Amino acid sequence: MSDQPMNVLFLCTGNSARSILGEAILNHDGGGRFKAYSAGSNPTGTVNPWAIHTLEILGYPAEGYRSKSWSDFADGPEFDLIFTVCDSAAAESCPVWPGRPISAHWGIPDPAAVEGSDEEKAAAFLEAFRMLKRRIDLMLALPVAELEQSALHEQLQIIGKEADKR
Repeated sequence: MSDQPMNVLFLCTGNSARSILGEAILNHDGGGRFKAYSAGSNPTGTVNPWAIHTLEILGYPAEGYRSKSWSDFADGPEFDLIFTVCDSAAAESCPVWPGRPISAHWGIPDPAAVEGSDEEKAAAFLEAFRMLKRRIDLMLALPVAELEQSALHEQLQIIGKEADKR
């Protein structure tokens, strides 16, 4: 087992909300076992202010995030795990990543698509955060470094499908 943290990439289309939240949660809660990043297939260029607000009110680091393309990672780091967190990113052709990372789809409704009052927007971002945190907590409970690659892949897929049914 390596002493190096596992590199994890959260992918979404715009890299402005869900993938940013995933990156923040895992870097905060991962206990140094993981180094999380985020990117998008078609980045918006800005992080949604509601994502930053949600992180701030929940006590997570909220600075230093930016919306970026997955092509920014073409030359590294080498990823161990890749999570798609929106339906459009899951359906797109993803680049071939060096090292054959394990990937799983953890679909989360897009809080940035919610229109309405500030209360409705805040609630949508809090729900997206809650869903991602639940999945990440379940992943953190796994003996990730000890599982065979196929078993880990299966467990991560199950988390994506079943996390909110528990």
